[in-house]
Amino acid sequence: MTENGRGTPLPDYLNRWVATQRWFASKGHVPVLHSIARWTLPSAEPGVDIRTHLVIDSTTGEDSLYQLPLTERATPLPHGERALVATVDGPDGQARYLYDAPYDPAYADAILRVILGQGASLGAEDAGGCARGELLLGPADTPLYTVAASRVLTGEQSNTSIIFETRTADGTPARPVICKVFRALHHGENPDISVQAALARGGSRFVPEPIGYVEGEWDDPDRPDGRAKGHLAFAQEFLPGVEDAWRAALASASAEEDFSREAHDLGVATAAVHADLATVLPTREATPDVIEAELAGIRERYRNAVVGIPALAEYRAAIETIFSRARTAPWPRLQRIHGDYHLGQVLNVPGVRGWVLVDFEGEPLRPLEERTRPDVPLRDVAGMLRSFSYAAGTIELAHPERPAQAALAWADACREAFLDGYAERSGLDLGAQGALLSAFELDKALYEAVYETRNRPSWLPIPLAAIKRLVDLVATPGSGPAPS
Repeated sequence: MTENGRGTPLPDYLNRWVATQRWFASKGHVPVLHSIARWTLPSAEPGVDIRTHLVIDSTTGEDSLYQLPLTERATPLPHGERALVATVDGPDGQARYLYDAPYDPAYADAILRVILGQGASLGAEDAGGCARGELLLGPADTPLYTVAASRVLTGEQSNTSIIFETRTADGTPARPVICKVFRALHHGENPDISVQAALARGGSRFVPEPIGYVEGEWDDPDRPDGRAKGHLAFAQEFLPGVEDAWRAALASASAEEDFSREAHDLGVATAAVHADLATVLPTREATPDVIEAELAGIRERYRNAVVGIPALAEYRAAIETIFSRARTAPWPRLQRIHGDYHLGQVLNVPGVRGWVLVDFEGEPLRPLEERTRPDVPLRDVAGMLRSFSYAAGTIELAHPERPAQAALAWADACREAFLDGYAERSGLDLGAQGALLSAFELDKALYEAVYETRNRPSWLPIPLAAIKRLVDLVATPGSGPAPS
């Protein structure tokens, strides 16, 4: 299977195609991919071959592992032009059409049947890997779905999500399902699955109901036992026709409408999820060593930010004061958190359900090991505070003719209401932890500043304004998180 210990090289047309995909992390270069494992999926449609490759790109000096599911057809997939990877010659000399599999209904049907355990199994083509489906629902809750239609959710980057319209065995429409196909893979549990499953088992109403997943194993000579294991796909309840909090907040800020009630309720929901997570998953004490390591990481991120944004150097003394205050602030117990919390990660479900949190993968640029260990819940709180400010900043950029103070006041009201709701549900004295919360908000704003410098320079004033306000508060005794 291997060539020089690096797997089987893939055709150059696959290298070129992968380089154009949104989920490919190393933008600006064409990878040289090697398949280290592959397996087939059973197709209910004659003439369609389905296979999944796990491929390594080592051209950047650090191995990146991707999941590459493909379908091969003897005739073109109707309306499949956007998913066409290449047209190749088959063994018989006839043309074969190669597609990005999530866009192919044959693959969509196959992967869901594997997860549901409906008589479908994954076949290993070589010793390099294997995979299996696993249900998270109890036997009494196991659905007998058939797929009526499928489509790929647009706009995602690190994953590819398939939306299923489903029917029961008698043809009655059933609840829709979303299956997230993970593109970048790592050894270990994906927190999007483990955290949501734990919350659902604990009875939380603030997350979608998980259905099941696909787990894979593959050769990894860098591990002591020579094998790695991780999640490949995750199916869960899909909530159609709902709006995420980012869009709702933008509409409110654009119309200059009050969003305080919604922000308060979101604070309550956030605290409820944190309480559930502390109950169903392990916690640990924030020891002096943990605190020093956390602050060391924030300092390092500040130093890296200064390299790309030299103007931040003038804040060095004030920022160090923020870090010093955080060290002596009371730290809560560490627990599992969302990890990449912002308005886009929350859905507004009509009726009694209200806010529902999604996408528990954590910050995608952080190593998986960091994303799966207990953290400070105030990191999530700071992320949402920044998100309210970002919504206001977005409207300010879109409407330069409006007084800047109007957007600022909108964000202030949302932030205050969110903190009130969080404190009400959690029972925490957020004023006593204001210094710690400010440090996490500063850390998030520094991350945003680096991101905008690299991707959207015209948006850089939004995080820079937040950094300046946080720094300006240093001289204010007993100051809490910056207003915006």
